[in-house]
Amino acid sequence: MIVSSEDDLNGLKEIGRICGNAVKIMGAALEPGITTRELDVIGRKVLEDAGAQSAPEFCYEFPGATCISVNEEVAHGIPGDRKIQAGDLVNIDVSGVKNGLFGDTGSSFIVPPVKPKIEKLCRDGKRAMWVGLGQVRTGHPMAAIGNAIGTFARKNRYTLIQNLASHGIGHSLHEEPKELSTWPDPDETRIMEEGLVFTIEPFLSLGGLWAEDGDDPWTLYSEPKAPTVQFEHTIVVTKNGPIILTLVD
Repeated sequence: MIVSSEDDLNGLKEIGRICGNAVKIMGAALEPGITTRELDVIGRKVLEDAGAQSAPEFCYEFPGATCISVNEEVAHGIPGDRKIQAGDLVNIDVSGVKNGLFGDTGSSFIVPPVKPKIEKLCRDGKRAMWVGLGQVRTGHPMAAIGNAIGTFARKNRYTLIQNLASHGIGHSLHEEPKELSTWPDPDETRIMEEGLVFTIEPFLSLGGLWAEDGDDPWTLYSEPKAPTVQFEHTIVVTKNGPIILTLVD
């Protein structure tokens, strides 16, 4: 999507804020004993109270309002009876739609007690996302995003999941530019246009390189198996840098 009006931008900001609030509220509710289904109910209520719908349900009939991935799960975890345990690493990914416009955001959380290396992974996962965001501006190569994140990961001795990419968003959940790499990709030759809307969502890992299918049609696991975090924002490209649509206080 290319933002072409103030109404477009305001609508994207609205759904972005709703999705960001859902992640924030769900993260605050994390505690030992809560099930991922109970957590999902909280996220659904935030969306619906704001007049939005779950995007994965709306687009793909996903069996939940939000994606909640725990420990060995990297992405697209299905909410269910799994109880959160002390020390768990939990990724919450919320995408929503309102008035025909979509937003998408996610964060990884640790339930105390926190292992130092996992705490550092979470901290650096967020830093990796911001490194990518720092490359966003009109006329800049899209490859700069993955190159910068790749340099950060290599310098800090992390790996990146290399088959879970960022994506265009706006009038649909996944649209052009599709498969926007958040790792160094020599085949990426596209240029960022003014008003272009897409996500930036690196998956930073302590050894994982790929996301592989599990026993259900949705949940993905790292290969090799390793703790992995994801942080994601939806942005609009401008000549002065990104407008971050899903950032909340």
